[in-house]
Amino acid sequence: MPQAWTAEVVARMHMAKITTTQLAKEAGYTLQYTSMVLNGHRDTESAKATILAALDKLEAGRVPAPV
Repeated sequence: MPQAWTAEVVARMHMAKITTTQLAKEAGYTLQYTSMVLNGHRDTESAKATILAALDKLEAGRVPAPV
């Protein structure tokens, strides 16, 4: 079962239009492993920290779309 932090990650990815492929590449993980973590099939604290850091970095590089 996915943990609460993964739901936050997926929501943030959606809002920033970041794909799982982009997140996996930034985190240094395979797409398959990243997907397994986000879907609750793998659970490690190091993956959590790495994925959150990668997401922060990707979001920082995004420019918000004009409203």
